[in-house]
Amino acid sequence: MEQQSKALARITSVEPAAERTACTTGGEDLAVLALAAAAALNLLADAVRRGGADYDDIVQALKAAGVHEAFAGVFDAASERVMVAADDPYDFDVRLHADNLAGAAGDVRRALEWL
Repeated sequence: MEQQSKALARITSVEPAAERTACTTGGEDLAVLALAAAAALNLLADAVRRGGADYDDIVQALKAAGVHEAFAGVFDAASERVMVAADDPYDFDVRLHADNLAGAAGDVRRALEWL
């Protein structure tokens, strides 16, 4: 009888890190990284749905890896950039946008606290 692997994925190659300066003005180059992150999380969700992975182990691994902190860091950085790029730091709409991004960062950080 053939033994089935319990591995979620097998690393077949390692890509070099993205260039920090390679981003175009619109961010299209780095947007690929967001798609890759979403794809990786979708693979984990699929493995849990199919029963190929223990959901509690996955959640604990995500917490241990600091996925929520990394995701929140994206929102924090975006919030900072909004304020740096603002012509008028007291403009209500600009501050609201920055505050919403910062609030989203806080929500993401709290998302895994109770698990």
